[in-house]
Amino acid sequence: MSATLSNQALTQRLADFSTLVEALDYAASGQGGMNFYDRHCRLNAALEYSTLRSNAVSIAQRLLGLKLNKGDRVALIADTHPSFIESFFACQYAGLIAVPLLVPASLGSHRSYVDKLKGLFANCTPAAVLGLEEWLPYIREALGDTRQVFVGSLETLGQLPASQTLPTVSPEDIAYLQYTSGSTRFPRGVIITQRAVMANIKGIVVDGVGIRAGDRCASWLPFYHDMGLVGFVLAPMAAQLTVDYLHTRDFATRPGQWLKLISQNRVTVSVAPPFGYDLCTRRVRDLEKTPLDLSCWRVAGIGAEPIRASVLSRFADCFLDTGFDPAAFTPCYGLAESTLAVSFARRGVGVQVDHVARSVLEHQLRAQASATDDPASCAFTNCGAPLPGHRVEIRNAAGQQVAEREVGQIFVQGPSVMSGYFNDPQSTRAVLEDGWLNTGDLGYLSQGELHITGRSKDLLIVRGRNIWPQDIEYLVESEPELRPGDAIVFVVPVDDEPQVVVQIQCRIREPEGRERLVRTLVAKITSEFGLTADVHLVPPHSLPRTSSGKPSRAEALERFLAQANTDLPYPAL
Repeated sequence: MSATLSNQALTQRLADFSTLVEALDYAASGQGGMNFYDRHCRLNAALEYSTLRSNAVSIAQRLLGLKLNKGDRVALIADTHPSFIESFFACQYAGLIAVPLLVPASLGSHRSYVDKLKGLFANCTPAAVLGLEEWLPYIREALGDTRQVFVGSLETLGQLPASQTLPTVSPEDIAYLQYTSGSTRFPRGVIITQRAVMANIKGIVVDGVGIRAGDRCASWLPFYHDMGLVGFVLAPMAAQLTVDYLHTRDFATRPGQWLKLISQNRVTVSVAPPFGYDLCTRRVRDLEKTPLDLSCWRVAGIGAEPIRASVLSRFADCFLDTGFDPAAFTPCYGLAESTLAVSFARRGVGVQVDHVARSVLEHQLRAQASATDDPASCAFTNCGAPLPGHRVEIRNAAGQQVAEREVGQIFVQGPSVMSGYFNDPQSTRAVLEDGWLNTGDLGYLSQGELHITGRSKDLLIVRGRNIWPQDIEYLVESEPELRPGDAIVFVVPVDDEPQVVVQIQCRIREPEGRERLVRTLVAKITSEFGLTADVHLVPPHSLPRTSSGKPSRAEALERFLAQANTDLPYPAL
């Protein structure tokens, strides 16, 4: 295998292009590209941007040779593999709409994976489906009797006739559909135009990350997720940066390999959800830490779920001796409906936390500043100001804009906002009006900077109080036997009063220890929040999460109600 690709001498342009095609045409004139590593951090494949462009054009010609029409959807199983990226850019050159789709979380999830694909195929109605050979049986099972022009791998497609004429791609064309992570309902296909994705990429590389000459990126994020696709496939290409990839499953089994890749390749920019940093803290052994040099890591981004400063503080303490600088932490906020990013915290200052009085927040939905050591306070991470050209408003239930430090629904307007959900006008009308997107998130502004408090659909309203489920989850997970992500909280609607349910992933097997844990948690919740919670212990790895790792409280509630209706016990450990 040849040496890894490095940054090139090409004059750097920071995403000042009108389309992804124009951006790749430019990047292809340099020497940078994409490197793919195995679980031992050994190079598997190197894809120069010039080769990517050449291969994408060839694939585009064969897709058009199938007599596909501009605007047809091409579903792509988004594995961490060069073939996905080549197929994605082929769709851009062919004027076709790429539809990145998830890969299964594990090989044992055959049925659930096929069911998810069925729903996604029903929504996007693809004219063609491309994937590696290992995924083709799943694809064909999910497609059933539906008709496609082509289903297969790039190798099979490469044997078919090609059309030599490529269409002109304009900023108004749809580049791809980005399926949401499905934290509150079945995923929806977000329509992303060339104009929207280029606007977001420019905001990210110029204002969010502040890309410099000589920067290098690394990622283990899945390509089917907006942070993985936009943040670490499209953005590096549009800034002519080299990017190094580790497969998501390899990170999950050996999280230290992510840090090893950053260290050995002198990576300056890498981003992960909080659970990624937490996995490294818990599972990277001292022997793995010793050779690491993380002093190169300039922007350690955090996004994709509520950001707990304590998780990041533990990571910084754990990797203090590697040269990691906590000031590199850069929180951000975004969602697929705004292509990816909405806001970035200021660079070089680390995590800024706002402490507010919990009682005022619960009763008045107001973020009144509180002392950092006040036990009756809660903390929210500063996710920064909106990207240039974008606006954020906080509105109350009546749709009126509220003052700073008042909590309400987060609305976003700007060039990155989606044009709608594919084949779903009702859902589009529910969240999009006059160019303003109702994100479904709750938060507040302080000196123009955004703080996220949670999802509006997750908010627990109990006896007139507004209680954030993550506050209860954080309290529960502070028990020594539990870890971040072990708890999920939701409300079961009942006639007289909503019942707060807490499900805990429990590794304790002895009945006495389990009973003691339940009693302790019930007492802590009652003492801290003044409410009685119904605490259930469930097996490890059984709590539902979205494709981006967020807790799926809606699915947890659905499962709970189904379990209650069948009157079956919880599965044994």
